[in-house]
Amino acid sequence: MTSTYPTSYYADTVGILAQQASLKGEVSVDVAIVGSGYTGLSAALHLLERGYSVAVLEAHRIAWGASGRNGGQLGSTQREDQESLEARLGKDHARRMWDLAREANRLVRELINRHDIECDLRDGAAHLAWKKSHARSLRNEVDFMERNYPDAGLRYLELEEVRDLVASERYHGGVFDPFGAHLHPLAYALGLARAVLNKGGRVYEGTRVLSREGTKLRTQEGKVNASVVLLACNGYLDKIEPRIAPKIMPLHNFIVATEPLGERARQLIQKDYAVSDSKFVIDYYRRTRDGRLLFGGGETYSTNFPEDIAGFVRKPMLRVFPQLADTRIDYAWGGTLAITMPRIPHFGRIDENVFFAQGYSGSGIHMATLAGKLLAEAAAGQSERFDVLASIRIPDFPGGTLLRYPMLVFGMLYYSLRDKI
Repeated sequence: MTSTYPTSYYADTVGILAQQASLKGEVSVDVAIVGSGYTGLSAALHLLERGYSVAVLEAHRIAWGASGRNGGQLGSTQREDQESLEARLGKDHARRMWDLAREANRLVRELINRHDIECDLRDGAAHLAWKKSHARSLRNEVDFMERNYPDAGLRYLELEEVRDLVASERYHGGVFDPFGAHLHPLAYALGLARAVLNKGGRVYEGTRVLSREGTKLRTQEGKVNASVVLLACNGYLDKIEPRIAPKIMPLHNFIVATEPLGERARQLIQKDYAVSDSKFVIDYYRRTRDGRLLFGGGETYSTNFPEDIAGFVRKPMLRVFPQLADTRIDYAWGGTLAITMPRIPHFGRIDENVFFAQGYSGSGIHMATLAGKLLAEAAAGQSERFDVLASIRIPDFPGGTLLRYPMLVFGMLYYSLRDKI
């Protein structure tokens, strides 16, 4: 069992929960949840509020995976733009997807307020155009949203506004989202976990699920008998359910935190917003409360992390901020997320009383939190809203789990080259 969290800025700046016992022996509950990230914790919390008994099974520590290591950017939309969703799904279905994404953003904020979670939530997000052609696309997207989804509040940023926002000459325009935000992701996850434990939920750390037979789960030293099982593993699904594994691609993403920069941090990002760009392999960054730049960039598709994560991320960081060439990197870490082919989350059922949600494709904080709520509704027999997402066909990655890595690497090399041209 992993008794400590992977080294990161987040793990060093939050109060870690006391370690929960692993499962030994046999237990029976209404709902068993595999995974203690945002999805699993949100599902547990919403089920407990409905009066269900719940057991959360975690192979490592609570929020040990992407929920405790991500860039901390809270979105307010689906990953795919609304015009594309309308073309793919039709206007009515796309509107329901929009409504769910907005609810997801509100839900995160409501949970933070309701459970007094100290996670440094700060409002505002900017999505910046890496190329002139991207700027034109973003302007068209804002025009479409103003006509069809005026409640989005999106505003196009002219070049002068972008230069006033970030001290970089790499960009050509952008979009401001007033409902976007950023937060301390591990603190948020641990706050959800405290709420689960306070309501009598059971979380078993160091408890890897080895096999499933219907709604019965077997771990290293125990068994769980449940009426309903929720799979909330995302990029850490492993071999728990081979039937849905080909729908997602686990991949690694990497982040650094600089030394404290003092006033220089404010000069890099004038307003305290979360920032991301329009590249296919995106960069994303923000200021921390103690004046560091937290910068994420670069992805790998092998099973291993780079030996020098700091050096790996420093390259894209210096492309954006060459003035940081002599800046010390204090923290460097990586994590595993999961994407789907269309970048839409994958929801569904396996057997009658086994539900899952996965493949958030970089929109995990708000969409995974909402997924937990929708999974709780489905487990309680109210699946109408869950089915809005479950009805979307998500294709397998070409080559299934065996060949998806080499085929995706080939594709990513192509898109990475396009980013550089």
